[in-house]
Amino acid sequence: MPIEVSRMTEADVDSAINTVQQAFADDPYNKWIYDDRSKFSPARNRVSLGLRCRWGIQHGLFYVAKDPASATPDKVLGTAMWLAPRPAAEPESWSLYLSYWRLWLSQVYMNAVYGRGGLNVKRYWIWKARQKEAQEALWTDPRGYYFCNIVTVLPEAQRRGVGRKLMEVVLEKADEEGMPAYLESSRNEPNVPIYEKFGFKLVREMECDDDGTGIQLYCMMRDPKGVKSSDDEEPVPVYLTIGKRIRIRPS
Repeated sequence: MPIEVSRMTEADVDSAINTVQQAFADDPYNKWIYDDRSKFSPARNRVSLGLRCRWGIQHGLFYVAKDPASATPDKVLGTAMWLAPRPAAEPESWSLYLSYWRLWLSQVYMNAVYGRGGLNVKRYWIWKARQKEAQEALWTDPRGYYFCNIVTVLPEAQRRGVGRKLMEVVLEKADEEGMPAYLESSRNEPNVPIYEKFGFKLVREMECDDDGTGIQLYCMMRDPKGVKSSDDEEPVPVYLTIGKRIRIRPS
């Protein structure tokens, strides 16, 4: 039986966190923002990811991949965290607005209990500022974008089509709706060429520098299939979209 992809549920959270922690253990962004590894707290990180997963179950497009024919059919082999597009002119719903506050208050409580867990707060805000600049410059479609925050696959499940299924479950929806997609990768190789196979194009390199110690992130965008790339079209008016998004990273 092939790999099955479904929306994340509460029962999946613990196993999904395992995939994220394993995938980001050697991630350049993770190592830069948690620069003193002796202070890194896996327990706090797990609580933080749990908060985000539970937020995403209600307000995002969070998916998990499993092999129902395996000896461990409930084990999450891969996780994808997407956010749906929201038109720039559309006001936030009260439900979404309150969810941000609940998430923030939960994070405040988490920090009171666990501390920062090794998070370099200065570097976090450097990244947030660069991300804001990039999205303000690139998010020109007033309808919004499908935003891929995280796609992870356990090492033992790689080369089984898990990542592809986690990407295609949302990209097919984007194609049906004629909507663009966006992501930020923390690696050039091998990530950028892989995402290019799904139709993404590298549109900007985001440099995050902390007094000479920095990382490079790679902003990529995808036009829906059947729609010409903006590179092939005549110039059109540009609409500036400032989307309020929760960036979901291990923190």
